[in-house]
Amino acid sequence: MSNSPESIDPPGFHVSVDRVIYQHLDQAPPDRPHCFVYFVSIHNHTKSSITIKGRKWVVTNGRGEITVLEGDGVVGQFPEIPTNDKFSYNSFHLIDTLTASAEGSYLGVDETGRRVIARIPRFTMRVPETHSI
Repeated sequence: MSNSPESIDPPGFHVSVDRVIYQHLDQAPPDRPHCFVYFVSIHNHTKSSITIKGRKWVVTNGRGEITVLEGDGVVGQFPEIPTNDKFSYNSFHLIDTLTASAEGSYLGVDETGRRVIARIPRFTMRVPETHSI
C-alpha cells in the first residue's frame, strides 16, 4: 500500500458500532481487568468492492492515557466487501479503568488500488456499578 496515492474517505464507506457489552472475565489480566466486547459493521455503499487491509484503534482510559493499537486486517482476515454489502464481526478491548472510550479507522483498498479509510465512531465503555468494586 505504500506506493498507492493518498487515502480518501469515500462517501458510502462507513462503520457502525452496533453494540458494546461489558463481559466479566475471571481470567482477565490483573492490569486490565475490564473486558468490553464490541460488535462492528463495516458498510460499503460505494461503486467498488473494498478489501480491508488494516485497522487502527485509539483507546483512551479514564485517566486520559491513550493506547494506539494498529494491525493488519480485521480479526485475522482481509475481508473483501462487495458494493452494497457489509462485513460484521465482534472483538474486545481490555481496559484498566472504570470508563474508557475507543475510536479509530479501517484502511482498505478498492478495485482500482485506491486506498480508502472508514472512520470508527467514538464509543464509550463503562463498567456497570455491580462490577466496579
